[in-house]
Amino acid sequence: MSSRPHPRFVLASPDSALLGELEPMLLALGGGVEVALTLEAAQAALAAPGAARFAFIDTALPGLDPRMNLERLLAIVRADDSESQPAIILIVDSVSELWLKLVTEGAVDDLILRGAESGIWRLRIDTALRNRHRSRESESLREAAARLAKTDHLTGVYNREALLCMLFRETDRVQRMHTPLSLILLDVDDFGHWNSRLGNDACDDLLCQVARRLGQLLRSYDLLGRPGKDEFLALLPGCGAEEARLLAERIRAEVFCRPFRVEDESIRLSACFGIASSSGRSPVVVLRQAETALQWARTSGPESIQSYLDSPHREDGPITYRSASSGDELLAW
Repeated sequence: MSSRPHPRFVLASPDSALLGELEPMLLALGGGVEVALTLEAAQAALAAPGAARFAFIDTALPGLDPRMNLERLLAIVRADDSESQPAIILIVDSVSELWLKLVTEGAVDDLILRGAESGIWRLRIDTALRNRHRSRESESLREAAARLAKTDHLTGVYNREALLCMLFRETDRVQRMHTPLSLILLDVDDFGHWNSRLGNDACDDLLCQVARRLGQLLRSYDLLGRPGKDEFLALLPGCGAEEARLLAERIRAEVFCRPFRVEDESIRLSACFGIASSSGRSPVVVLRQAETALQWARTSGPESIQSYLDSPHREDGPITYRSASSGDELLAW
């Protein structure tokens, strides 16, 4: 048995004359109408998953108190995320100070007088539809802008700023839950050589291919970013130093041992890896340790993997860094 499609409109009113005039008008717009004759039926219709996009609520519904039950009804509507919230149009007998306050505060989207002529109803419904469409478009644009602000424009993975924010967030989780967190910082070996030989466009393609292969190996909750031209950083929640080393070895074998295709050429890339693990210490320190381990790996030669915790040269003293908010030189352990 096929499931009933979700209605586009909820029409909550006990006024049979109003229902007889308004329901056909809404049906003509397509998407279906669910009629609710009581407050309980209206609450159930608006709380249902995949609820309607528009709700016409008659303030004459039996049991609807303007200052109590109406507030509860509006809370039910607004409980879901903004994308699925319906536009709310109140059907009122007169425009009171309370109704105007609800519109001004954004609790409802519009008011329509019960005795309005059919032409006015059509105009207000059409306005509600247009406003809803513009609101959805604006929300989509805001979401797209937010994504762009967090991502690297070339590869689509996170940029350095977003990675730092996430590293602070994950460090807070480590401190609260006492779980491991590791970083793998990798640098493509001798990328300047390939840039000189192949050119910028071909090397941009190579970096995108590296990012895609890395993404295929990581878990769904791992975080991948590009903090530098030919560097990639993986944040690995719940992953200790040894597990991070095993993953680095797997990346070396499965990402870089397979040739890359660019401009009809088969290119063999390699990378060095620096690994650092957090036990709730400052994200600044852990990132600096990953950078130090990567520098040791570069010194050791192509395809090297170095873990900061495994090196006899590591230093556990404080480092200084400049505060982004105050500009002061601070110590981090």
